Amino acid sequence: MILPFDPLKYSYASRRRVMYAKNGMVCTSQPLAAQAGLAILRQGGNAADAAVAAAACLTVVEPSCNGIGGDAFALIWIEKEKKLYGLNGSGPAPMLLDVSAIREKYGAMPKYGWIPVTVPGIPSAWATLSGQYGKLPFEDLMKPAIRYAEEGYPLSPVISEQWGRAYR
Repeated sequence: MILPFDPLKYSYASRRRVMYAKNGMVCTSQPLAAQAGLAILRQGGNAADAAVAAAACLTVVEPSCNGIGGDAFALIWIEKEKKLYGLNGSGPAPMLLDVSAIREKYGAMPKYGWIPVTVPGIPSAWATLSGQYGKLPFEDLMKPAIRYAEEGYPLSPVISEQWGRAYR
């Protein structure tokens, strides 16, 4: 069954419109991160490079929604191979975590506290995406995020409001 699609009509309330691009596009919840990914594409990077650069940028410019301490997952289509790859960047359990000791003490994995916290998977996922699928050096992908961290950036109204609320 083919679903009807009209790019001029939306079934849902949205302020976003359908966009088209000939040579790629980068979409994020924060324009500065999207611009960082687009700059990477313009430097000759590919989609994997742009995704890593945009995600790294988001950890700086929108840290309450995207942080380096989480997990990352990706589906990568390699057109030349006509093959789909999956990346599971979920963090592993800490090396010294003893499952039998957890079962003995708690019966099951606790839902809250430090025990269920995993090692962040994002750094490894970014390195894997860049190393296996990217074209540009990993260091180049980090430059936009580093620049915003060092030089600052204008806060979006949403982040400004959230930080103000948290401060109060």
